Amino acid sequence: MSAGTIRSLFLGDAQADRVVPPSGFTAQLTLFASGAMAFLAVFALALSLAAGRLADRWADELARAATLRISASADQRPAQTRAALEILRQTPGVASVRALSDQEQAALLAPWFGVDLPIEELPVPQLIEVIEGEPGYDAEGLRLRLAAEVPGAVLDDHTRWRRPLVEAATSLRRLGLVSILLIGGATAAMITLAANAALAANAQVIEVLRLVGARDRYIAQAFVRRFTLRALVGAGVGMALGMLAIALLPEASDAGGFLTGLGFVGAGWLVPLAIPLLGAVVAFLATGIAARRRLQELS
Repeated sequence: MSAGTIRSLFLGDAQADRVVPPSGFTAQLTLFASGAMAFLAVFALALSLAAGRLADRWADELARAATLRISASADQRPAQTRAALEILRQTPGVASVRALSDQEQAALLAPWFGVDLPIEELPVPQLIEVIEGEPGYDAEGLRLRLAAEVPGAVLDDHTRWRRPLVEAATSLRRLGLVSILLIGGATAAMITLAANAALAANAQVIEVLRLVGARDRYIAQAFVRRFTLRALVGAGVGMALGMLAIALLPEASDAGGFLTGLGFVGAGWLVPLAIPLLGAVVAFLATGIAARRRLQELS
């Protein structure tokens, strides 16, 4: 839109505004459709941004972490653990290593076996946490050395289950963006129907305006302005209600996982402010196209 077009949308023409009925079915349909779609767009946007944050966090944190599992008899496990720790500390690209204590391993198994698990009586393998540094270590070379010097050691760099998680989160982000596009398309369709209904209802008024010298551009601009402002107001209300609903959602927590933390973070709260403007642009384009086509049919 040019500056002159934007100015004319807000200032308008009092006489031209009389062409479009200020209330009725078309007004209610435009306000409701734009408000409802803006409300849904806020949630789709929140889902997309949250999924993006989740994918980035999984890709960053899990890519730098690995687990070394030592499965050996109770009398050989301490010696193999010390040998594995020494090998890991000597490996270039390994930032830090740490053998998990019995209490930490019991906490990992607690969700499945309960908090009273007698871990010292069970053949639970020793776990060693490996944090990768920069530029990283040679995983295959490390596996070969461990196989030769620590027979019971198995290195798991989480690749098998890290990639599906990241891909799932990325797919959710794409789904959110596609949903926003579909919402925009549905909004355009509803506003087009409302504009066509208003144009058809005012066919006789349009004919009179033409007889007194009004041009089609003048008539179309009246419809475009009215429906654009209606969409802007409706989308603004829907956006406000959507942001309020997002603000009332539970905050991010480790216990809740992905089901929490679906809200916006930091400057992300400013992103939904673009929804009413985009709704107005969609209404401007949809009403303009509908008005031109309808006026051509009435010619």
